[in-house]
Amino acid sequence: MKDISHLKKIAAEFAVNEFVDSDMIIGLGTGSTAIYAIQKIAELLQQGKFKNIKGIPSSEKTKREANKLYIPITTLNTHKTIDLTIDGADEVDPDMNLIKGGGGALLREKIIAQESNKVVIVVDESKTSETLGTNWPVPIEVIPFGWESQIVFIKSIGANPKLRLSESGKPFVTDQGNFIIDSYFGPIPNLITLSEILNSRAGIIEHGLFIDMATDLVVASDQGIKHISK
Repeated sequence: MKDISHLKKIAAEFAVNEFVDSDMIIGLGTGSTAIYAIQKIAELLQQGKFKNIKGIPSSEKTKREANKLYIPITTLNTHKTIDLTIDGADEVDPDMNLIKGGGGALLREKIIAQESNKVVIVVDESKTSETLGTNWPVPIEVIPFGWESQIVFIKSIGANPKLRLSESGKPFVTDQGNFIIDSYFGPIPNLITLSEILNSRAGIIEHGLFIDMATDLVVASDQGIKHISK
């Protein structure tokens, strides 16, 4: 297999070349693949191939990167509808359902995705699987108050949960001031049922199951680019 970083880059750049146009409001994803798309958008803006593009970042980290690359920034309060979002994913199933949140931005990413006319997910082939949960835990964002009770609850529904820690060994804190519990369910037989259980639990702010939100999937492999559209 080619270098994974190279595959991420060609998937992201394909998405920009295929879907981005002038005068768009674009949701800017978070993570190692999305950053390649942001860099390509900035490059084409500087070359004058795109004009009047504005980005809505899904994290403070992405916002800093966009500012550094001189991509004009706006907000959902100013622009209620997003033309296009380009983002990565941690795991993708054949129906284009996703696990996201490895970068810690799942709440803002889901808000941006639900307001987007088109959601293009870019991945390398290692992120694909037959069933979500096979290769990746479900990130669950919880408020800090009573977070240990959420651990008990998540265990009770069949997962092995672990509080995400920062490099300093302290709890990882999201841009919204919450914690993330990475929850290892194994292959998930019913995504909708699990989503409903998590959505109904007080103290759980959001989870990393993105069900029926992606409109397009771009997968890069040694064989080239595969584009799937709903």
